Formats: sequence, C-alpha cells, structure tokens
Amino acid sequence: MTKTILIVDDEEHIRDLLKNIFTRPGLRLLAAGSGKDACRLIDREDIDVVLTDLVMPEGDGLSVLSHAKKTRSNAEVILLTGFGTVESAVQAMKLGAFHYIRKPFKVAEVSNLVDRALELSSVKKENVKLKNEVLGRYRLDSVVGVSEPMRQVLSLVEKVSATDSTILILGESGTGKELIAQAIHYNSKRADRMLVPVNCAAIPSELLESELFGHVKGAYTGAHIARSGRFEAADGGTIFLDEIAEMPPSLQAKLLRVLQEQSFIPVGGTKTVEVDVRVIAATNKDLDKEIAAGRFRQDLYFRLNVIPIRLPALRERPEDIAVLADHFLTKWNRKTGRTLPGFSPDALESLKRYAWPGNVRELENLVERLVVLKRSGKFEVKDLPPAMVDGARPPGDTPGIADSQIDFRQATTAYENTLIREALRRAGGNRNKAAVILGLKRTTFLEMLKRKTID
Repeated sequence: MTKTILIVDDEEHIRDLLKNIFTRPGLRLLAAGSGKDACRLIDREDIDVVLTDLVMPEGDGLSVLSHAKKTRSNAEVILLTGFGTVESAVQAMKLGAFHYIRKPFKVAEVSNLVDRALELSSVKKENVKLKNEVLGRYRLDSVVGVSEPMRQVLSLVEKVSATDSTILILGESGTGKELIAQAIHYNSKRADRMLVPVNCAAIPSELLESELFGHVKGAYTGAHIARSGRFEAADGGTIFLDEIAEMPPSLQAKLLRVLQEQSFIPVGGTKTVEVDVRVIAATNKDLDKEIAAGRFRQDLYFRLNVIPIRLPALRERPEDIAVLADHFLTKWNRKTGRTLPGFSPDALESLKRYAWPGNVRELENLVERLVVLKRSGKFEVKDLPPAMVDGARPPGDTPGIADSQIDFRQATTAYENTLIREALRRAGGNRNKAAVILGLKRTTFLEMLKRKTID
C-alpha cells in the first residue's frame, strides 16, 4: 500500500534533498513551501507523515503540527529545527509531534526516523480500522430479528447502553446472551475500553476467585508471581460474567462487595484495589429456584437484577427463523466460498415447526453443516437431520394429531430422541447428568442410548 509523506520547508534545496532521500517504491511525496500551503494539502490528501521545518513564513511548523493533529489524527509529524529553536521543538513534542531533527541533519538519521513514523502511522490506521469493524459488527441493527419479542429486547438494549447500570441477561443456552452483552458494551461510552468475558462454568471453582480478582506472589501453591485478575483488566470497561449461577456461594459474597464498593482484595493480598467496571451477568437458570435451593445469594440477585433483559427462545419467535437462516447462510457462503441459494419452502417450513432446543446456536450449526456438505442447489427437506423433520411440530400441538392416521410409535420415538438430545446438550455430553435432567436412573438411560443411534 502506498504511503504519503508531506515535505514542508521554505528552502527549495532542502525540499529537493528530502525528495531525493525518499524517492522509492511505495512512497508518494508531496511538498509545500509554507505552513499555509502545507495545511491546504493536509486538508485534501491522506497523509501518513509530515516532515516540516519549524521556522517558516506564512505559518510555522507548530501551526502545521496543530492542523495535522486536528485533521489527520493518524498522521505523524517530524520537525526540522535549527540550533536556536530546540526549545520550541521540545515543546512541540509535548503537543504531539513524533520527534524532531536538528539541522544540519544526517541522511541516515532522517530516513530511519521517517520509517519509524510511517510504521506507527500504519499501526494507528489499522487499529482504527479494526475498531470500526468491531463497532460495526455489534451495532444494534446487526442483531438479527424482526419479531416483536426481539424488537422489545433491542429497544431495551438501546436504552440501557448509554448508562452504567448493572445488567442481568436471562435466557436459555444458545439464545445469544453474549451477543447482547457485546451490543451493550460497544454501544456505550465504554466502547473504547475492554469488554472482558468470563465463563463462570468453564473455570474450576477453586481457581475462579484468582481468575476474577488476581493473586499476590505466594498466595497459594504454584503462585510464583503476582497476577492481575479479570476485574482489573476490565477497569474502565465492562466485565461479562456468563453462567453466573455456577459461581460458588463463597465467591458470590466477594462479588457482592465489588458491586457495592467497586473495590476488592486480590487472593492472599492485604491492599484494596479500586476499579471502575460495569458488570453484565447472564444465566440460563431460574435464579428464583436457585435462591430457594440455597445455591444463589438473594442479596447478590438484587444487586445484579437492576435491569433484567430476557431473551426469548427461538421457538418463541418463529418469524425470525427464516431471517436468521438467511443471515447465517450469507456468513458461511462467504467463509467457504460457496454461493448456495438457501432453503426450499418445504425445508423452511420444517425449520419453523422444529422446537429448537439449542436455539440460535443450533440453527447456525445446522446452516454451517449444510453449507459444508451441500455442493449446489437449495437445501431440501431430505438435507435436514431426521429430528428436524420427524420431530418438527407446531408449538403447543401434538405431533401428527391433525393427520387422519399417525404412526404412534414413530412419533413417540422422534419426540423421545429430541428430549434425549436436549438433555445431552444441556449436560455437555455427560450421560450421568443427562439422566438426572430427564429424571431417569443412570442404568435406564444408558440402556436407552444403546437402543438408539443418536448423534
């Protein structure tokens, strides 16, 4: 990519000398003989580095520096200065100049300095590009959904994003709780600071406290060095505590203190660390039941539940299924280089009748799998997994009852398979936990699995 250098000096022979130094592939050179002309070029051109004399008629180097920083924030400015103006050059450094060079200068010195400035300017531009991509990805209108339940959610997200209020996101697994947390953060005044996600279920309970709050050297066996925690990393930004109901009660008390006082003590430490962190928590569990069972502190629930946002399950918003399927198809077509056109009307109807126990995540996984396996043409009913065809039914309706005659055994088996798949999904593949979820004995459940062929 071509980079642009603006050379500013009222002496023509200095301009020519600098042009000769930087005439090489990949560089575009512009020149001006006064500060006034330089400012005009800065307004018109995308400039990476300004190399300017300090003392000039019609606008000095400081005016060029000021204008460049105001107009081209990613541009770096290097000042050329005589012996008697060094103090002014040092002052310019405080105003944002990259560096200064005293006249007469060495070719190697000015060349190396400009190369470093070009590199820094490129990094700044790349950071701006990445930040804009992130902000674009998490704009509110990038959250896909046309149904009334989702419009209500997005309306609430828009209202709370501008505040620092604590948010509690509720919803089944796969409904997009983290995506909503990202949308809140990146549409808030904290968007230029970090969003730090923590999955409380994925970190062993004995390590979670250190992960969140850090530890001092020697706090426990293996703590050979001090380490900052996630709350300190999120200072000035947002921390997203996913699966908050999995946090052990002993640690819940410490989290309550952080919410109340915005401070904590690292594991094994004695000094209080103060932070400015917005907390967004999420869970797929019924916290009222968890409180009743003694697994979740009621006072913590009240502190977290300042603004609750409930995400509807996909089966509660069937009008979004076609929109989401098209969104994911576009995404995976782009990633795989395919141009698959979409779902046939019959296949789309099957998707709308399916119960979607895995919610939006399950739908995206399906589309990814179909894009990978399908070579051409629309997705037909025969391309869908059997559970999405045999087990598909309108919400609240009994499978196949509307037909004049049904295969009772087949319908029962399909529904049974759907329940087993959902239990295994919720248990993370752990068969013992899945048996508990279904209220079955472990041996009964294992025998049932032996009789079936379930993915």
